[in-house]
Amino acid sequence: MYVDRTLMELRAHRISLVLAETFTIARETRNVEEVVHVELEHDGIIGYGEGAPVDYWGESQDSMVAFLEDEAPALIGGDPYAREYIGRRLAMRPGEQGAKQAIDAALHDWVGKRLGEPLWRVLGLSPTSPPTSYTIGIDSIEGTIDRTRRASGFKVLKVKVGAPDDLERLKAVRENSDARIRIDGNEGWTIETARELMPVLVEMGVEFVEQPFPAADIDSFRALREVEPRIPVVIDEGCKDLLDVARVARYAEGVNIKLAKAGGIRESLRMIHAARALGLQVMLGCMIESELGIAAAAQLASLVDYVDLDGHLLISNSPFTGLGFRDGGVVASADPGLGVRPE
Repeated sequence: MYVDRTLMELRAHRISLVLAETFTIARETRNVEEVVHVELEHDGIIGYGEGAPVDYWGESQDSMVAFLEDEAPALIGGDPYAREYIGRRLAMRPGEQGAKQAIDAALHDWVGKRLGEPLWRVLGLSPTSPPTSYTIGIDSIEGTIDRTRRASGFKVLKVKVGAPDDLERLKAVRENSDARIRIDGNEGWTIETARELMPVLVEMGVEFVEQPFPAADIDSFRALREVEPRIPVVIDEGCKDLLDVARVARYAEGVNIKLAKAGGIRESLRMIHAARALGLQVMLGCMIESELGIAAAAQLASLVDYVDLDGHLLISNSPFTGLGFRDGGVVASADPGLGVRPE
């Protein structure tokens, strides 16, 4: 197929998002998140998109940029309206979901700007959102107390677990906040840990645990279903795309859908509807992202039960602006497209 690359120009930019505080989860500690911004220009309109590498799948800023510069132009063609066709073409190339996320967001931003409408309206949705959780990373007891007190403006806290002092830190959060608590294991627990902690977590009123065990350890997830009492389980690392949703329904109560894993808005929307059809709870999550990346996810927030869109609140630099925040929730802008703009 002949592709006229003059019709749609794709530009990729390396962006460093600096964490406001050191961020620690069960498998890593970081101070900077390297993402990629995309500009997609056609007919005098520029659509913007952001992609975050899924590092536990081997993606990196370098691999994303290489894909965007060397392969993506031929795959996306020259018509920004052809989002279904472009999505199918991109899906034929395995991997680089973060880069696909950036392309997908830029295409949707372009269409919204061309129509002069916010994307949530184009999709027939609402700018409203459940309250977002705010993440409390793994820290000392004193550090956890400090972080919790400084997060007093949030209605929901997501506490990272997977350290030896999980229970002590959770008790410190509960003693210093009236917010609802969710926990995220990032694959850091064993079934023995889960069995030991479940009665206390139920007593503390923890809403659910996200990805307690490694994604491949399905036996532990099935064993946990036999534990009583217990809190619900939501799957993150183990739910990548539409095909995974049905698998998750066999051993957990919910899925955490992230645009970076799904490759963008279109696949995420399919995953949300599939999860609903299977009776699963739906959480909309994020990586460490700027307002550009969070704005893309926020277009879908009115469809889900739980929201974890705080990536832009964890960084000290803001390359994009325009996303709203009201009553503890992220609010998509009424401006055209994704509704955000470069600082």
